[in-house]
Amino acid sequence: MNTTSPTPTPTSRTLTWCLHLLVAGLLALAGGRSLVDGRPEAGPIVTVAVVCGLVYAIGPQLPYVRRSRRAATGWLIAMGAVWLVLITLTADGVWVAFPLYFLQLHLLSRRVGATAVVATALAAIIAFAAHQGALTLPVAIGPALGAAVAIAVVWGYQALYRESDERRRLIEELTATRADLAEAQHTAGVLAERERLAREIHDTLAQGLTSIQLLLRAAARDLPETSVNAARHVEQARQAAADNLAEARRFVAALTPPALDDLTLTDALERLCDTVGARHRIAARFTVSGTPRPLPTADEVVLLRIAQAGLANTVRHAHASTAEVTLHHLGDQVGLDIVDDGVGFDPEETGFGLLAMRARVQALDGTFTVESAPGEGTRLIARLPNPEVKS
Repeated sequence: MNTTSPTPTPTSRTLTWCLHLLVAGLLALAGGRSLVDGRPEAGPIVTVAVVCGLVYAIGPQLPYVRRSRRAATGWLIAMGAVWLVLITLTADGVWVAFPLYFLQLHLLSRRVGATAVVATALAAIIAFAAHQGALTLPVAIGPALGAAVAIAVVWGYQALYRESDERRRLIEELTATRADLAEAQHTAGVLAERERLAREIHDTLAQGLTSIQLLLRAAARDLPETSVNAARHVEQARQAAADNLAEARRFVAALTPPALDDLTLTDALERLCDTVGARHRIAARFTVSGTPRPLPTADEVVLLRIAQAGLANTVRHAHASTAEVTLHHLGDQVGLDIVDDGVGFDPEETGFGLLAMRARVQALDGTFTVESAPGEGTRLIARLPNPEVKS
């Protein structure tokens, strides 16, 4: 049986020392009052109080008490046993129940801790009533009220800690997502500028050089055969135009986005699925629906980033065995679907990663949809308008 458990909700050093001082003060009160009152059983009371203090002091020194529920339970049982002996000897030991409540709620699971607090409160009430000779309302109110306050304080603190931890995690995720989005936007901007320059060179300089070459070739044909020098100059000019045209075409090729030099979006998505499948225990498959066609660089970057982020979420959170990535070339749209057979989640609890994907798609006038439910897997659907329709 696995006896380890997550570390209990952390407490500040101040709260911890306040609890230590409270236990020490209450034990000293029980032993000191028995000596001051000159009770016949003062010796046993002081002895048991000292033993209880020693058992309590040993607990925080044992690392297993904080890492193992079984060790924590054993320590609390030992504390409880000594405390039961103390409250049998003196009613002053009843008040030690109050710090015991906090220890039980902090070190044990919620259900077991609450049960232990109720049992401790009942023991305190019974012992107090026995020393008073009657069970009265004031006798029962003290331990019961202390138990209720302890439960409210500890559970409230744990709720606040969980909310703070979740907020910290979301802030970290937001920071990482913003960094990824900024990088993606920078990359998209660079690629878009490269594409613009390539298009400008192709549409202006290269076309102009082509026209010059054709005109010089026509001029060479129309020159008289006796105009040898003129024909030579025309041929030299035509050759210079041809050389510069070849250079312009090399510029166009060099300015083409690096991801598209020898890799289409289809190839990039297929390679991404192969990489994810090779690095993680998941079968990632890629398919294409429809007839592939060239897309603007911005569209390709967004679809590739969504595939990367979606598969990353599947690997980190979904616990899936398979993931299907499909690139759709529809009549008036191009789309990307990512489907997994993981644990799913509530789409209402959207994280910043999904919000970033939706923002990227909406920036290109597209739509982004999440279909999921706990235990039913997840489907991410991104749709972008057909470039011909957008233009």
